[in-house]
Amino acid sequence: MLQVERVDLHYGAAIALRQVSLSAEIGAVTCLLGRNGVGKTSLLRAVTGAHPISRGAIRWEGADISRLPLYERARRGIAWVPQGRDVFPLLTVRENLETGFAVLPRSQRRVPDEIFDLFPVLKTMLRRRGGDLSGGQQQQLAIARALVMKPRLLVLDEPTEGIQPSIIKDIGRVIALLRGRGEMAILLVEQYFDFAQELAQTIAVMDRGDIVLSGRREDLDEADVRRRLSV
Repeated sequence: MLQVERVDLHYGAAIALRQVSLSAEIGAVTCLLGRNGVGKTSLLRAVTGAHPISRGAIRWEGADISRLPLYERARRGIAWVPQGRDVFPLLTVRENLETGFAVLPRSQRRVPDEIFDLFPVLKTMLRRRGGDLSGGQQQQLAIARALVMKPRLLVLDEPTEGIQPSIIKDIGRVIALLRGRGEMAILLVEQYFDFAQELAQTIAVMDRGDIVLSGRREDLDEADVRRRLSV
């Protein structure tokens, strides 16, 4: 389990997270909802080690990882698919996938065939450069690259942003399949309640750097959640 305990995070003098607590369980999708600028990505940066926290603790599989750098957290099975995808534009699709080898022992440094079962389009594009792919194809590549790392915690930052509906359905199918295997925790940041409602067991809503509503999906009032997401 991932446990975020009363975390504060600052950018200089500005506070981005205030006493945030959150948990994400293996075999489940935990979805973090909220409008733009409320701290969702900052929380993911705290979890992955991309930005240090000011106060509080982050625990993963029983160990305090609060002060570990990003690469050490990756070695412990935490994979991050950032907003905007961040594929390497000049590397081929195959080379992008192989960057996930960095955290694996040499004996495991191969791209599993399953990656192409999940994302068939990538198998036909292995020699194409990442920058030549469409936005939806880049998003699939970014998720596939994270899965090459064999993560136990998959962190996804708005995977549906700017993506065509057919690929959103494909991404949702992959997330549901990974959830069903019960081998990893999935922490998903989204703005769209319908996508979250379909996939998540637990939903948390952020506003102004704090979690203002959280609980099991079936226990939350849908109208209340949608109201908190409206501009």
